[in-house]
Amino acid sequence: MVQLTINNIKVNAEEGMTILEAVKSVGIHIPTLCHLKDLTPTGACRICVVEVEGQRGLTPSCAFPVYEGMVVQTNSPRVRRARKTIVELLIENHPQDCLVCVRNKNCELQDLSEKYSVREHRYVGESKKHAIDISSPSMERDPAKCILCGRCVRVCHEVQKIGAIDFSRRGFSSIVTTPYNKGLNISDCILCGQCILACPTAALREKGSLKEVANALNDKNKFTVVQIAPAVRVTLGEEYNLPLGTDVTGQLVTGLHRLGFKKVFDTNFSADLTIMEEATELVNRINNGGSLPMFTSCCPGWVKYVEQNRPEILEHVSTCKSPHEMEGAVLKTYYSKKMGIDPKDIFVVSIMPCTVKKFESERIELNENNFPDVDAVLTTRELVRFFKLSGIEFNDLPEGQFDNPLGESSGAAAIFGTSGGVMEAALRTAYYKISGRELDNLEFEEVRGVKGIKEASVNINGLALNICVVNGIGNVKKVLDEVQKGTSKYHFIEVMACPGGCINGGGQPIHQQPEKLQKRMKALYQIDNMKAARRSHKNESVKILYKEFFIEPNSHKAHEILHTEYFNRKEALKRA
Repeated sequence: MVQLTINNIKVNAEEGMTILEAVKSVGIHIPTLCHLKDLTPTGACRICVVEVEGQRGLTPSCAFPVYEGMVVQTNSPRVRRARKTIVELLIENHPQDCLVCVRNKNCELQDLSEKYSVREHRYVGESKKHAIDISSPSMERDPAKCILCGRCVRVCHEVQKIGAIDFSRRGFSSIVTTPYNKGLNISDCILCGQCILACPTAALREKGSLKEVANALNDKNKFTVVQIAPAVRVTLGEEYNLPLGTDVTGQLVTGLHRLGFKKVFDTNFSADLTIMEEATELVNRINNGGSLPMFTSCCPGWVKYVEQNRPEILEHVSTCKSPHEMEGAVLKTYYSKKMGIDPKDIFVVSIMPCTVKKFESERIELNENNFPDVDAVLTTRELVRFFKLSGIEFNDLPEGQFDNPLGESSGAAAIFGTSGGVMEAALRTAYYKISGRELDNLEFEEVRGVKGIKEASVNINGLALNICVVNGIGNVKKVLDEVQKGTSKYHFIEVMACPGGCINGGGQPIHQQPEKLQKRMKALYQIDNMKAARRSHKNESVKILYKEFFIEPNSHKAHEILHTEYFNRKEALKRA
């Protein structure tokens, strides 16, 4: 421990701590822009500067360690002037379009401008001009709004370990961009959107689909329906200042009905359907000598990653479509026939916590009768904007109920939204399919939490089923190397591209709150615990679907409608 003085307060801090960490430990706030907890400090933005006695210049607190006897002033006149000047300079090289910006009122640069009372333009001069990259179906990149904090770069390199973007050029010409400044669509980007969550401004944002959805709702010839992903219901409330992890399922259903959707379905239904197909596929591979280990296929970011980087192991990836794509496929086959609606007139909207789902919905492999399974995807953030645009006061909405038959779900489906949830749900059903008995204890604590790689072994009728959960695409390399070498001990592997799973997807509310993941996870597990049916094979509506339409899991018809194929993108990217 070392002792230092901060704003005339004696403080004990651990040796190796940064000034920023020491200051926070005693409840003093220092603004930051480039800083991200647990990532390499850069001191690039200089907003966090402080005065250190004996130092000639101001010191970046996020990158400077404390030492014995250090004397620090965090809010001296000199510090305040420096911070205000930095904010003013950033603003002058930033588009002056706050009123029409997607991050208006949720922009860290805007917040700092208010905090330091920036009320005039003191540094008028040349500003950078850049074209917006709209090449991707999921995301837009606007370099003109980039403040060069580098947070997106560090998340992409250090957390996701993709490296799709980085700094280029020098000085005033500096830019964060893809290699050779090409479009995101031909980069290594997997469109996970973690860079969007890290960005303090709107330099990175999802590609909007509100106009497309609004047009469908206004088209009298369209039967427009909507489905809600598991993770959305425990995060959307944050945008309305509700406590972290609040379950707003009932209000969501009512709000969507009031927007004009003919039916509101639950993606949790098709999560149960996914488990029936995926668990059966796993059992068949085990019994019939299929490619093992088998990887889950629910995360389109992970699927895009393996197509781009490890196409050699695509045979190990489950052929099951993701839950929302399955729901769309069922709507345009079984449901359309049952209700007497032409599938071309059904417009399916998915409310997702994810940006890469937009890319997924445009995959040519995911269509029935030459119609896309899902017609449009809205992120959680987009839905909030839609509610506000439509004058819906979310906090005042009564609770509604999902429409059936595609609205019933089990507790196993609810936990799909968190890392380890797909694995846990699949094991509950796979155990039953192999042994003929129900699991006594449904909670698999070994696969829960935010550890990078989680593993366990489950004994089923003498078979030691070895499982692995990869939390965040940045942790997958070691596991894939073992699979390619043929040394992997696992039978079943879940990979979620976003750390924490879908609760931390790139389309979720943007708030830099470290505790949010745990609260969101806890909420999904509570939904699971409160369900009467907690196993996917106990979902009565799914049973009826098989009886009336698919016959049984992995049947020929199920493979035609609920399964897909993959594309080797590695060679395509090389050619690009």
